[in-house]
Amino acid sequence: MVEKIRTKVKELFKNKNLVFVIVVVLLGVLASITLFKNNYFFNMHDDLQMMRQLEMEKCFLDKQIPCRWVPDMGYGFGFPLFNYYPPLPYLVGEIFRVVGFSFNETVKLNFALGIIASGLAMYYLAKEYFGRLGGLVSSLFYIWAPYRAVDVYVRGAMNESWGWVWFPLILLSSYKLIKKPSLNRFLFLALSWSCLFLTHNLMVFIFAPVFLVWVLFWLIKEKAYRVIPKMALSGALALGLSSFFTFPAIFEQKLVHINTLVSDYYEYFAHFVSFNQLFISRFWGDGPSAFGTNDQMAFPVGQVHAIAILLVLILLTIKIIKTKKLQKLDLLIFFGAALGILGAFMAHSRSTFIWVMIPYLKFVQFPWRFLTLNVLGFAFAMGSIFYLTDSFKKVKNIWKIMLVTCVFAALIIFNWNYFKPVHSGPMTDEQKFSGEAWRLQQQAGIRDYLPISAKKDPEKQRQSLTEILKGKGVITNEANGTNWAKFETNLSEKENTIRVNIFQFPVWKAYLDGQEIPLFMADDEAWGRIYLNLPEGQHQVTLKLFDTPLRKVSNAISVVSFLVLISLLFFKKKINARFF
Repeated sequence: MVEKIRTKVKELFKNKNLVFVIVVVLLGVLASITLFKNNYFFNMHDDLQMMRQLEMEKCFLDKQIPCRWVPDMGYGFGFPLFNYYPPLPYLVGEIFRVVGFSFNETVKLNFALGIIASGLAMYYLAKEYFGRLGGLVSSLFYIWAPYRAVDVYVRGAMNESWGWVWFPLILLSSYKLIKKPSLNRFLFLALSWSCLFLTHNLMVFIFAPVFLVWVLFWLIKEKAYRVIPKMALSGALALGLSSFFTFPAIFEQKLVHINTLVSDYYEYFAHFVSFNQLFISRFWGDGPSAFGTNDQMAFPVGQVHAIAILLVLILLTIKIIKTKKLQKLDLLIFFGAALGILGAFMAHSRSTFIWVMIPYLKFVQFPWRFLTLNVLGFAFAMGSIFYLTDSFKKVKNIWKIMLVTCVFAALIIFNWNYFKPVHSGPMTDEQKFSGEAWRLQQQAGIRDYLPISAKKDPEKQRQSLTEILKGKGVITNEANGTNWAKFETNLSEKENTIRVNIFQFPVWKAYLDGQEIPLFMADDEAWGRIYLNLPEGQHQVTLKLFDTPLRKVSNAISVVSFLVLISLLFFKKKINARFF
């Protein structure tokens, strides 16, 4: 038995690529291992991960698919959360929930999976140009970047953390499609983009110019202009697959108070980062980003990252001077380094003129979000270290392995303290979803997507589903789902006005004993709740949130796009032979 196991292990490790993949996975596990050493990490800025997962699950159980309206947020008055907030990480989270993990465990596993998946994505991107060892180095720098730790352990930014997965995959799939078109590569690009659309709105905005420059470079370099229509169709399929979310999120912004997303605390000019914070300071904390340099959170590029990229640029310059040639890989290294420098520059106040020139940048809110591009660029460029050293003199594999080991050790030593919660302690699902913790989650993020019907934020939690404002009688059998509510009335007055404590939002409809009745808002209603005029007697009242025409069309486009995807896979051989 032992000999059989030993033989199988040897056979397994003959696949060198698999060995490197396993190492990348282990690097990701190591970067996320402290998530599981403590029960929960407190003070993360976006402490709504368990709540969003709960709301997504309630939508599934209630058959509200796709999920748009959640019942417990917005002070308990309901909230159009997933009409505007990308759902993909929470759809992934439902897999963990189905298997049987708690909400607490699901959140941590979801963060860990995002870290590991992003490392693998960067490995395959860099491997394409710099070989397996280069891919390993790039994944190492991508996973162990200090700002990555900020995203997970300080900000608790689930969606942004998952956005890191799709950047390398989009770059890789677009390159492969240009290099040698095929249906698989066409679909790979479409799926990668659709996943980014469904993961983070702002990351699409930040990453799109990088993608355009990348594609333009390869189109010119490969003279593959005939691929442009295929890339356009791939993009159309990506948009179609994600349209159920993307189109309402864009075109129904007028239904919520989006001005709150770019005002007061969220005004970008209050959140620029200093040179010291980027390259020198070793400060680490989980407090807020503040005006000026009084921040209680860190924004480090990382000393090892900065020194390593400087070394790469020096080696690249020497190589070019020595060979008097500027090769394709040299340009890619410059691209990665320049992207990293641009990302750091956009986080610094010296870039203010760019923010003023492009008004839409204000929706990014925090200039330091551009550090995602900094890490992407620097990590990719770092994969070239062996290519650059080989251009001077052939280096034996043992020395390459030793170099990787030294780099790994340096990253771990310098960055280990970043990859753990600043404050942590025990917290069960029951504790998180009860008492003061529950109340705080209900009211958190109220100004993100507050329905336009509300003139101001509610001042307290919802106490009951309904209230009799005019008339007499009783209301019984109240029930409230994710996108519906119902109750029974026994009213003694001829005219009765009932307030339903749910935010008015298109398209809520009310039914009295199965017949639609009008709903309205009182002139003095400041919180944007629903009102009904009901007759005397015993009646059953039902409210239901329906899709707007835009949402219906968007859903239909996604369904059709999915059917197109299945059809393309079914007829793959014929389509490849005819169109690729």
